[in-house]
Amino acid sequence: MNYFYNTRNITYMQQSDKNNSLKLGRKIKKLRVSTSKSLDAFVMEKGGMTTATWSRLENGKNDFKLSTIIKAAALLGITVSELVSDIDFDYTLEE
Repeated sequence: MNYFYNTRNITYMQQSDKNNSLKLGRKIKKLRVSTSKSLDAFVMEKGGMTTATWSRLENGKNDFKLSTIIKAAALLGITVSELVSDIDFDYTLEE
């Protein structure tokens, strides 16, 4: 087993995760801003999630549980499939 080859793939996957988190965060923020509400006002009105969690979502700071993404979609009034429609989930490893 070539250790360096596998390390490169893991690094690529980690970068893909980060890119996906940032892309999802930008989309969530764009949808929230389209409601013409500040982050605090949006979260306080909708409930179900803390301001800190919502901020981390928008900034792509964490890996998120599926339940958090489901809550975010519900608070935005869209389906999960609409929320993640443009996220690239191709994590295949080249052999």
